[in-house]
Formats: sequence, structure tokens, C-alpha cells
Amino acid sequence: MQEIELYSYHCGIIDFLNEMLRAGVKRLALSRPLEDKALRDALVPFAQDACRRYGTKHYIEDEPLLCDLFPVSMNQGRYNILFYMEDHILNQYLRLKERKAALVAERAYFGGNRNQLAVEFGRLLSYPPEVVKRMVAENTDKEQF
Repeated sequence: MQEIELYSYHCGIIDFLNEMLRAGVKRLALSRPLEDKALRDALVPFAQDACRRYGTKHYIEDEPLLCDLFPVSMNQGRYNILFYMEDHILNQYLRLKERKAALVAERAYFGGNRNQLAVEFGRLLSYPPEVVKRMVAENTDKEQF
């Protein structure tokens, strides 16, 4: 099999995500998490162009929200680009990050609080509730406190 060139691969994902946003299929979309910040930064001009073409917006994320929706190793210490159409969606994401930080500081990030945060993140990503429930239940790589 032919080796896939990473930059072009990620550009294809970025284009696809922005198309899904414009079509109203998603409210918030995440690029693939990248270990290499330089590669993520090299993708920003393409992301900006895609956002102009699709009428979307982007946000550079150096500290992604870690929660039980995704394996912690998938996002911890990684770099990302978030895509959205409406500012209030990005604000909801940022408030989720703030709420998690407050819950952790209060030592209240467990049980229902922890689960609710993952559910709300899944909802922002436009995942069906049954998919979010399954993803959280099947995730065996969760943050330890």
C-alpha cells in the first residue's frame, strides 16, 4: 500500500469537517489531534482558507478538553483546530473547559458531574445521545485524579 502524505491527509479532513458544518450536520468539529505542533501550525493557512470557502470559523487549541468521551491518550498533550459556524458554539466549548477546571479544583469532578461534562461535549459535537453513552462506557483510557 502507498504511504499517505500527512499534510494532504489532514487537509482532506479539514475540508470534510467544514463541509459538514456548512451542511448543518455538526455544530462543532475537531481536527485530528496532532502530536506535532509544527504540523498543526502548518495546517492553519489551509484551515483559514477552508473557513473562508465554507463560511465557518476556526479556533487554535493547544490544551484540548479532556473528558471521558475520548481516550485521554488521544488528546492529552496534543494540538488541534476546532471548527464551528456560530460564536456561541465556541463559547459553549470554552465554558465546558472552565467548568471542568472548576469541578477539578473543587474535587467534584466525578460521578454525575464527570459524566454530564462528557455528555455535553458529545452534544456540542452533534453526536447522538446513544453514541455518547456508548463511547463513555467503552472508554477504558480515562484521566486519573
